Amino acid sequence: MSAEQHYLAGLDLRGRRVVVVGGGTVAQRRLPRLVACGAAVELISPHVTPSVQGMIDAGELTWHERRYAPGDLDGAWYVLACTSTPEANEQIGADATERQIFCVRADVAVEGTAVTPAVGRHDGLTVGVLAGGEHRRSAAVRDGLVSALRDGSIADQHEQPVGVALVGGGPGDPDLITVRGRRLLGLADVVVADRLAPRELLDELPPHVEVVDAAKIPYGRAASQEFINTTLIENAKAGKFVVRLKGGDPYVFGRGFEELLECAAAGIPVTVVPGVTSAFGVPALADVPVTHRGVAHEVVVVSGHVAPDDPRSLVDWSALAQLRGTVVLMMAVERAGAFASALMAGRPASTPVAVIQEGSTAAQRVLRSTLDSVAADMAAADIRPPAIIVVGPVAGLGNS
Repeated sequence: MSAEQHYLAGLDLRGRRVVVVGGGTVAQRRLPRLVACGAAVELISPHVTPSVQGMIDAGELTWHERRYAPGDLDGAWYVLACTSTPEANEQIGADATERQIFCVRADVAVEGTAVTPAVGRHDGLTVGVLAGGEHRRSAAVRDGLVSALRDGSIADQHEQPVGVALVGGGPGDPDLITVRGRRLLGLADVVVADRLAPRELLDELPPHVEVVDAAKIPYGRAASQEFINTTLIENAKAGKFVVRLKGGDPYVFGRGFEELLECAAAGIPVTVVPGVTSAFGVPALADVPVTHRGVAHEVVVVSGHVAPDDPRSLVDWSALAQLRGTVVLMMAVERAGAFASALMAGRPASTPVAVIQEGSTAAQRVLRSTLDSVAADMAAADIRPPAIIVVGPVAGLGNS
């Protein structure tokens, strides 16, 4: 197949029905970009990955929890056949052709009527590269072009690191990953990705890269830490370069150092790439400075994984309540009322609070409240994880 066989075009899918069949890791790569461009996505699959489940729960797409059936493509503008069964993908492709609907086949690209280019974005530009089915080549050229746009130089595509890289992806917006983190991601053989990692970046990976879903949905389905550690070590020992892509910063309540210790014990070299931590980055994007001259001289970041009265808690809540500065609570949505009560033991009930849900993404929401009302206000606003809670005078600065 030659590159000239394909006509590269940009599709305006806003509000238009797009059907994706299959809810595995291939769909997990493709769905975020479809959702981001405003497509009315309908997913047909009896099963989905935890990350895809998270998108469904957030209302970003419609899920038909069943197998594909004739008639499912009626009214569609675009179709992606992403099942694990070639026969099913072939049938979907045939049905799409009969209806004159362009269809991407994830298993055998040359059998589809459309192909997904290697895509990258920079400062409002979308770069798409097709190389006649040579996926590694198209991805490499795409990476070089995007890198050149970012820093004025072409990336060294011959560099191949070894072992494991713990990469902080930032709070969610794919543009907030570091240059080094994005470069290492482009060199990966295996990517082990969290649910809160910038998911659009997965769609930029070439097809040969294996994506392992390490999603941890709060109070729901989750990959065990043992499974994650084993995946990192076994793939690295097999000679593959593994990127552990995390949301925020790997060392801020991200279990990054646990994974480093496990890899080190197994003799696996580890590269650490810090990320923009959600504890500071998300409030900043919501116009909430965690420090401000004459207002706050200290910032404390606290995990809300366990309640104040839980015997596993390592936090001195009585001391924390006496501080006058900023308290940033992470993973604290479920127990927000308990944390507020603990802090009111030493802080005024009128202390300002800001809650930022899904910060840095298109779905970002900001709730302003006070310590005595925040739990009720969060419930009324149906605030869900992921969300950052900022307590202290700084939370009221942008609300005056």
